[in-house]
Amino acid sequence: MIGTLLIPSSPASGHTNADPEGGNATLLEQLEAASRGYAEAQAALQASQARLAELQDQITETEAEIASLTEYVETLADATYRSGQLYGWSALLQDGSPDSLLDTATLIGRLAREDHERLSSLRHARDELRTQRDAVDSEIAEQQEQLAEMERIRDQVEQALTEAGGGEETEGPSASTDSTDSGAAAAAPAPRNPDGSWPEESCSVDDPTTDGCLTPRTLHALQEAQNAGFTRYVACFRTGGNGEHPKGRACDFAAQEDTFGGVATGDDREYGDNLAAWFVENADRLGVMYVIWFNQIWHPATGWRAYTNGDGTPSGDHTNHVHLSMY
Repeated sequence: MIGTLLIPSSPASGHTNADPEGGNATLLEQLEAASRGYAEAQAALQASQARLAELQDQITETEAEIASLTEYVETLADATYRSGQLYGWSALLQDGSPDSLLDTATLIGRLAREDHERLSSLRHARDELRTQRDAVDSEIAEQQEQLAEMERIRDQVEQALTEAGGGEETEGPSASTDSTDSGAAAAAPAPRNPDGSWPEESCSVDDPTTDGCLTPRTLHALQEAQNAGFTRYVACFRTGGNGEHPKGRACDFAAQEDTFGGVATGDDREYGDNLAAWFVENADRLGVMYVIWFNQIWHPATGWRAYTNGDGTPSGDHTNHVHLSMY
C-alpha cells in the first residue's frame, strides 16, 4: 500500500457533529453489547481450549508413567510367583555369616521400601489420571456452553440487522489479493487481561487525527494499520453522534488520499477492500468490535452481512470510508 500519511488537526469535511455516518443508535448499542458478550464467550472458549490441551499433555505423561510402573510391578509379581518367595530368602540364608545376613537383610529392606514406593506411585498415578479425565470432561462441557452462547449472540445480531433492514449474508469486500500475501504485515497483538479478555479502557490518549482522544487500544489499531501501509486520510474522535467515535473507540479510514469524498471507485475501492479485509484478518489481534464498508458490516459473531442502516450518502452508506469500531 503506497500513500501519504496526512494528519489533520480536525475532522475532514463531511464529518460533523451531526453524525454524518447516519446509523441507528439502538442498533449500534445492540451491536456493541453483542460484541462484548461474544468476546467474553470467545475468550472463555479459548482459555478452556488451552486448558484442555494442557490436560491432554498431562494425560499422555501420566499414561506413560502408569505403563512404566505397571511393567515393573508385573515383572515383580512374575518373579515372586516363580520363586515362591519375594526375595529368595532360602538362597540368602545358605550363607551362614551373620554379617552377610545382616547386609542382605538391609538390602532386602531397602528393596521392599522401593517396591512399596513404586506401588504407591502407581496408585497415585491412576488416581491422577481419573482426576485429569474428569477435568477434560469439565472443559468439554465448558466449551459446549461457550459455543452455545456464541451461537445465541450470533442469532441476536442477525435479528437486529434484519430488523434494521439488512442482515443478509454477503461475501464481504473482494480484496485484490490476500492482505498478508500482498505485503500488508500482520498486526502486533494488543494487550489482553490474563484471562484473555479485553481490559476496559478510557479515552485517555491523544488522537493524532483530530483534537480529541482515543483509547490506547484504538490508537494501537490505527498505528498498526498505518504500519501495514494503509496511510490515506483518517479521522477518529468526534463529539456527538452515535456509536464509538465520541468514546474514542472508532476511526474512519478514507478510501481517497486526502478526503472522504464520494463513492469509492477504481484504486480507491480496492484500497478500501484491502483495508477492510486486513482489519477482519487482524480482528482478534487488535480487538476489533466491528467493521463497516460499502453497505456491509463485519461482526465477529456473524461475519459479513448486509448493512442498510445508512442515510443514502457516501458517508452514511460507508461507500467512501472504512469504519472501524473497537472494544
